[in-house]
Amino acid sequence: MEKMVDMEQQQAKEKGIFVACDAKDIWSAQEELPAGLNRERIPKHVAFIMDGSRRWAIKRGLEPMLGHNASSHCVKLLAELCCNWGIKVMTVFAFSTGNWVRPQVEVDFLMNTFEIVFLRDLEVFISNEVRVSIIGDTTKLPIGLQDAITKTTEATKNYTKLHVIVAINYGGKEDIIQACQSISRKVHDNLIKPEDINENLFNQELDTKCTEFPYPDLLIRTSGEHRLSNFLMWQLAYTELYFEECLWPDFGEKEFVKALRSFQDRRRRYGGQDEENMGA
Repeated sequence: MEKMVDMEQQQAKEKGIFVACDAKDIWSAQEELPAGLNRERIPKHVAFIMDGSRRWAIKRGLEPMLGHNASSHCVKLLAELCCNWGIKVMTVFAFSTGNWVRPQVEVDFLMNTFEIVFLRDLEVFISNEVRVSIIGDTTKLPIGLQDAITKTTEATKNYTKLHVIVAINYGGKEDIIQACQSISRKVHDNLIKPEDINENLFNQELDTKCTEFPYPDLLIRTSGEHRLSNFLMWQLAYTELYFEECLWPDFGEKEFVKALRSFQDRRRRYGGQDEENMGA
């Protein structure tokens, strides 16, 4: 199995899919926004469902798994753009609780790729003061990946320029269930009363308690699919949704600007009021 994974990694390198990161290339604090974007309406938190990587590889005559390597470069590019444009949180759905049913060779390849990417890009995160957090049940991940996650999250935990949240072995329903279980235990132990339970308390039990901005302002899904796929089911209650036809490895600056323009053209009402009148 390891030899097969190594062969796939080598094929990816030969195809030029694995793009090396240069830690010396420091991302700017904030740069001028692309035409048509208003800085005052830049979202604080953008979430991505990264869809279409396997189809991207198949269209190019590659093994389907090799599309996952191409997607890692796309994540780095978008993180750089978020840094430069003033977006504070970027969440990416990397591996769901439902993805374990995929062929074992693909699961092993993905886990190996995640480990390589975390270790490969650690210097880039540190140089650019990017905090990295993981949401999801990491106890079921390979030990090598768990170690890479711990090393990356610990080394970057005090940075504030951009918060990159990676969802691995994550499911929105499972997140809500574990939050309910935690609250139930606290009620049972007389730490809180049932009437103490409110939205703020519930938020503190969800995986996204790791960030100052747990509710995405904008969710982007690629590849033309129009569903949430069990991602951030609580947190997306009032999120603006944007669906892009292109496959994830082809999603770049042009597509991101298009999505942000669509977001800025909308009026967010949060169930009633316009966002401009909130708190008035």
